[in-house]
Formats: sequence, C-alpha cells, structure tokens
Amino acid sequence: MLVETSGLRKFFSDTKAVDGLSLKVPEGEIFGLVGADGAGKTTTLRLLVGALRPDEGSIRIGGFDILTQTDRAREQIGYLSQRFSMYEDLTVLENIRFFAEVRGLPSADWKPRCMELLEFVGLGGFTERKAGQLSGGMKQKLGLASALVSRPRVLLLDEPTTGVDPATRQDFWQLIIRIVRAEKMAVVITTPYMDEAVRCHRLGFMRAGRFIAEGTPGQLRDTLAGRILELQTAGPIEAAAKVLSIPGVEDARAFGDKLHLRVDPRHSAEIISQLGSMGQGSPAPRLVPASLEDVFISLTADRPGEEAPCD
Repeated sequence: MLVETSGLRKFFSDTKAVDGLSLKVPEGEIFGLVGADGAGKTTTLRLLVGALRPDEGSIRIGGFDILTQTDRAREQIGYLSQRFSMYEDLTVLENIRFFAEVRGLPSADWKPRCMELLEFVGLGGFTERKAGQLSGGMKQKLGLASALVSRPRVLLLDEPTTGVDPATRQDFWQLIIRIVRAEKMAVVITTPYMDEAVRCHRLGFMRAGRFIAEGTPGQLRDTLAGRILELQTAGPIEAAAKVLSIPGVEDARAFGDKLHLRVDPRHSAEIISQLGSMGQGSPAPRLVPASLEDVFISLTADRPGEEAPCD
C-alpha cells in the first residue's frame, strides 16, 4: 500500500477533527474524500503530508512512517493545497524550477523534467508568463506540475478544481487520470463535486472526522437501490413540501425541473399512486438509479447529537 493509516485521530481542543480514520490506497488508485464543509477532509490530508501531527494512530506513505521516517515519507509525496502557493512575481518556469531544486532534482535534470511537465499540463507556451498573470485554471495546472516534479509515488490534492470553470475542471481530471495510468501513483483527493467523485476508483464519505460509508461509486449508489423516485413537475420546490407529508417519503430534493424522493421501498407502490394523482398531466413518477448526490444527501442528513468538526 502506498498510503496506509490506522486509527488516525486529531483533536483541536475538544473537537474531534479526525476520529479513528483507517485508510488504504494502493498504487494506481484514485481515492476520493467526500463530505460537507467541516467533515475533516483537509485535516486528513494535512496529517498525511506531515503538516499536522496526529494525536493517535499511524500513517505510512510508500512504506515509510510519517512520524519516525518523516523525510523519507515526504519524498514520496506531491501535494497541491486549496490555496495557490506559487510565487506570483516569478514566471511559470522559474516557479517550477524553484520546486525542482528544493526537491533536490540535479541541475542537469530539472529543465527537461520541468518542460515535460509544463507541456503535459498545457503550459508549455507560457513559460515566461508571471504566475500572478495566470487564470485560476492555469494556476492550478502550474501547481499540479510543481507537485509532480520530483516524481512522487503519492499525490495529495485538496479540492484542486474549486473556483475554476467546468471546462478547466474536465481538463484537470483528464490530467489526473493520465498521470495515474502512466506513473502508477496513488492519489488521494478531496472534492465537493459529485461529478468529480464519480471519477474516483473508491470513495470515503466523511462526517465528523469519520468514514460513514466507503466503497466504489457503484457500490455506494447501490445502497439506495429501489429507494429513489423521480417526479417531473413545474414547481419542484413547492411540490417538495407537499410530498414530504406522504407516509414513506423520507426526503425530497429538487434537481432542476425534477424532484428526487428518497422513499421506504415497502411503500413505493402507494407513494407512486399518490404522486400520480398530484401530477396533473406530468409524466408518471418512476423509480430511478440513485446518483451520488442522492447518496451524499442521505448520508450527510443531520443526525441528532452529532457535532461537525473543523475541516
């Protein structure tokens, strides 16, 4: 395993930011950490990279203990944080050269490696542009190239596409998939986007510093098999308040002009019958496969007495 934690805990005063987390990520796998703000995702990555010291538990990166073999463990890691951490007054090439030299890349090797990476991420034509003049998406691509310069075995990405446009998000994910395929590294990524989460090989849904569900996207969607009804309606928000009064309807959320209902499968037939009488000419309600959004909403619904930590 390239990433392995056991019983990982981190406290901030009385708050449990990470609470008994165990994780294994082999080479060639993209593992997504998914959860609401404050679930503990960013704290988990900071523990993995060695920026925070755990209060309990163990962390091994590429076979090295992050606490007792810190330098060797960090040599295995490429890390891209939420914030842009390049030097804005340096050019693209100067920035990546700086990170190459800091990571000990020999002078004869740094330029070919840097140029290879800049071409790979689509910045080969911008080597002389100052980092502060790059768009948000280009900044993230420069950050990714810099994280890869030392050929890490483990790539840690903290919400890398937040704030960039959909086309750039798509490009960024294509880069990640190509990297994993070509270099057989392990990737741990945090994301608030379910359309990104579905691209991961496995996911861990986090709440209050713990995994409340873990598995492939398909396995997680299967937990709601037979429980999601789709209702097309001209007023989904208004309809949501009405359908929640029907026995067996556990939740109702608007998705565009449609309403997704999470239902008790024992009452599906009765619910469909009642919904049909409310439809007023709309298409009949139907059972549909659950989306990851449905799973996320189901898993992160408020639970009495449970406190969310700092992320």
